[in-house]
Amino acid sequence: MKKVLIVLLSLLLVVLAAGCSGETAAPGQQVPSTLDRVKEKKKLVIGTGVAYLPFEMKDKDGNFVGYDIDMGNAIGKALGVEVEFKQMKFSGLIPALQTGDIDMAIAAMTIRGDRALSVSFSNPYYSTGQIIMVPKADNVTKSWQDLDQPGKKIAVSQGTTGALLAKQIFKQAQVMDFENVASAALALNQGQADGVVTEEVVVREYEAQKDYSVKGIYDLISAENLGIAVQLNDFATLQWLNTFLAAYKNSPEDKASIDKWFNSSDWRSNVEQKK
Repeated sequence: MKKVLIVLLSLLLVVLAAGCSGETAAPGQQVPSTLDRVKEKKKLVIGTGVAYLPFEMKDKDGNFVGYDIDMGNAIGKALGVEVEFKQMKFSGLIPALQTGDIDMAIAAMTIRGDRALSVSFSNPYYSTGQIIMVPKADNVTKSWQDLDQPGKKIAVSQGTTGALLAKQIFKQAQVMDFENVASAALALNQGQADGVVTEEVVVREYEAQKDYSVKGIYDLISAENLGIAVQLNDFATLQWLNTFLAAYKNSPEDKASIDKWFNSSDWRSNVEQKK
């Protein structure tokens, strides 16, 4: 009996040691807090997308700017750490979180069940919806269904909610993947596509650009909430982020950022445009 107890105690010690090793936890278990790592290295590495107006983009001096960038900097300020933004393909953000290359992703990422199997999301920080963008000269298309015909081409940004949605609803039109929404919008503007599926706020930005002759069909295909993504089951970081967002949303700082990026066009002339 004593030998059995000794064996059981030994196994228990092994399990406890494994739980304290700092390795990534299995699904359903809590992982070591990203906050501890960020505070230790005094740097927050945020993954963001490419030219997703007005959420994230670069100005002509190469600086990251946009609504998501303002929020990321506010998070860094609240933590008292330096902020480093890493620009990458949207489809690479979740893998980068899983490997620890970035600490969090702030990239107008829609909160979705399939993504929540790989990463954890904060509370929503912005609500939007997917619509179809078409050439301004198109006076025939009244809804996305009008474009679901053989020979029609729908451009999407690879890995986005718009891309997933388009591949679900378009049965006859060809859905074409592009590296980012800027490339998809350019293809539409150059006559290489008949429509683009993306967020309504993004469509409004392209409508306002003088180099683009496009318009939105403002009949929501889907509604969605955007969230900040962190490593799966990092509950300590999620709790901190949700507390931060509760104070930040609708604060003077947040309202100033919304006015600048969503209610004004003064910044457009200083933004690097992807061609």
